[in-house]
Amino acid sequence: MVDSTLALGLTVVTMVAFAALGIWNTRRQDRSTDDFLTARNSMGPGRTTATLVASSMGVWILLSAPEAGAGFGIAAAIGYGIGTAVPMFVYSKVGPRVRELLPEGHSLTEYAHARYGSTMYGFVVLVSALYMFVFVAAELTGIAAALSLVAGVPQWQTAVLVGGFVLCYTGYGGLRATIVTDTVQAILVVPLLAIVAGGVVFAVGGPTEAVSGVASTSPALLDPTNAAGLQFGLALAFAIFGAEMINQTWWQRVYAGRDSETVAGGFRNATVLNGAIVVVAALLGTIAVGQGGVVTDVTSAAYNADVAFFVLVESAFGETILLGVVLLALLLVVSSVDSLFSALASLVTADLPRLLADPDDRTLRLGARLLTLVVAVAAIYVSLRARSVLRLFFFADLLGAAVAVPLVYGLYSRRLTGRGALASSLAGLAVGLAFFPDFRGVITAVPFVGDLLPAADPLYLTAFGGAVVVSTLGTLVAARVSSTTFDFDRLADARTVTMADGGEESSD
Repeated sequence: MVDSTLALGLTVVTMVAFAALGIWNTRRQDRSTDDFLTARNSMGPGRTTATLVASSMGVWILLSAPEAGAGFGIAAAIGYGIGTAVPMFVYSKVGPRVRELLPEGHSLTEYAHARYGSTMYGFVVLVSALYMFVFVAAELTGIAAALSLVAGVPQWQTAVLVGGFVLCYTGYGGLRATIVTDTVQAILVVPLLAIVAGGVVFAVGGPTEAVSGVASTSPALLDPTNAAGLQFGLALAFAIFGAEMINQTWWQRVYAGRDSETVAGGFRNATVLNGAIVVVAALLGTIAVGQGGVVTDVTSAAYNADVAFFVLVESAFGETILLGVVLLALLLVVSSVDSLFSALASLVTADLPRLLADPDDRTLRLGARLLTLVVAVAAIYVSLRARSVLRLFFFADLLGAAVAVPLVYGLYSRRLTGRGALASSLAGLAVGLAFFPDFRGVITAVPFVGDLLPAADPLYLTAFGGAVVVSTLGTLVAARVSSTTFDFDRLADARTVTMADGGEESSD
């Protein structure tokens, strides 16, 4: 095992470096609330692609993607890649539309309020904030588990260090600080991931030996038509699509791009890069099973598929290289957690004017920082008790799967109402929960409901797919039968937040 003092020291040095980078590069920036939230029109094509790739590449790339590949093989790896790529492609179309309809907007919750009214807005706030909270908790869970595995570092120390340093520079510089660090992280991480992946395959004897190892250990993992793998892979595609559509991280970057073409091009680039990276990472989990030492039975106390990538690296290279890979994982954590903190800050800052009378910029930014602090502390607490990063995402993903289509459809349909969107979302959520395995004990305990529920789907396809399909059908029906016509000009006229010059823009 690597010396824990060395591992902790390198962690501190890495976090100090990125905190200093974020703060130094934003010390003379525009201090307005609008710039803090959106860094509006500030990114060119290269930086847009870099921040989209870095923000997506959390430590889950080395944990939950290989976990899926270890448990379900090639089919799951392809499904995970498609699920990661599709939202980026959708945003390449939706992003310019958002900029056109809400040119001065800041957040998806602003859009939800202006388009659908208070009730659907409240539901979207809850779903989006919960998803991002779970995402932060999962990232901290992952890096804490990795350092604990490699060097015996107590998980609370890792979680506090990472959460604390990221909170410092995002609280100071807002989205601009996040974009600066994202650019550096993308430049470092993408080549390093490629080198590590290639090195691992070479160390186990090349592609032929890697495949042979899996074939002799668990040949079903190599079958792209394997029923369980296909179902799980498709479930992941539905889950990730829904979750990313309610992720404020991407809505922020829609406004940060220089223009609509820059935004569209950046998301198209991220479609290819993010999808390819996830497929490769998941396949490394499959290779890990072939090298031995990976337990994929989730009921076993020895279950370690969630760290399959690190088991593989340790067996291939030894502890020294493994520590370097953990530091790579640390870069991945920072690249996603800082984006999530900025996104959470933007949600509360954009929505505070609905609750307070004439708040000034200082009050808005203070509120954003306090909420982010509370979220960080809560996420650290949850991260110390979570076992599987992959499963930690699933409940939040289910919420996103239910609300994604109703939320986005309103950008194109004039006839969908707030009641129709909410009813469709709740119908999708109800169907998803009916088949969802993780809270089965709680759901079946509900009087009169438990006995009526169908059998849970351990592969999640019916849960996630049902949530997306039912909410989509409900949305189409609700728009079809509605007699109301929404005026899209109302979105452009929606006034949302107090700006730095003190002129209030109150919600309509």
